[in-house]
Amino acid sequence: MIRRWSAAMVCVLAALTGAVVASGPASAAPCSDIHVVWARGTAEPGAPVGYTGQAFVQALRAQTPGKSLRATGVRYAAGDNFRDRARFAASVNDGVKEAQREVKAIAARCPRTRIVLGGYSQGAVVAGYALVDKLRIPAKYQSYAHLAAPPLPATINRHLAAAIFFGAPSARFIRDVGAPPITIGARFRAKTASYCAPGDSICDGAPVGGPSIQHGLYPVNGMTGMAAAFVVRRL
Repeated sequence: MIRRWSAAMVCVLAALTGAVVASGPASAAPCSDIHVVWARGTAEPGAPVGYTGQAFVQALRAQTPGKSLRATGVRYAAGDNFRDRARFAASVNDGVKEAQREVKAIAARCPRTRIVLGGYSQGAVVAGYALVDKLRIPAKYQSYAHLAAPPLPATINRHLAAAIFFGAPSARFIRDVGAPPITIGARFRAKTASYCAPGDSICDGAPVGGPSIQHGLYPVNGMTGMAAAFVVRRL
């Protein structure tokens, strides 16, 4: 459903969000006042940050006049091969580690830069796990526990301004698919905002299933502006 909707909306969203140039590795990017590290959703067009990430960055740019802003897309598959659970979990785990690497690289290279970490849908899962201090892995998956990313170091706390999630799978969704709960570390919770559109079946607590059309409307439903305002208050 999301792929069909995305194909129909490509031109509309491109016009509404404008072009956002996402950098490569943070180590190669110049320092900016604000740096967004963003994980796109499942098979979401507009890589590397996706259309939702583009809309959010544009909203944040509009609300921070006079400040320089860069955006980096988390490099991971964002794949939709849900039937191959082992490969899918490995892809998400790769995304978590990559998101953490980007955040740490920016903090080390640009200590005055305010970092915003976030993601949409599957990308929100990636960004969420990146901020977990202790991952509670189900017993049947304990043999894979050593592959999980360690928590971000305490030195990151002062560099991370905010974390933003759109359409993040609900706790019920995460539990029902057998994934570890996304428990944001206490040190990051006041900096975190999660947005779920009414009727979005991925994040509203509905049983596991395909996404409703509301799940694909974050670039145009006004929530990116709300999220940008949340970030501005924490810069």
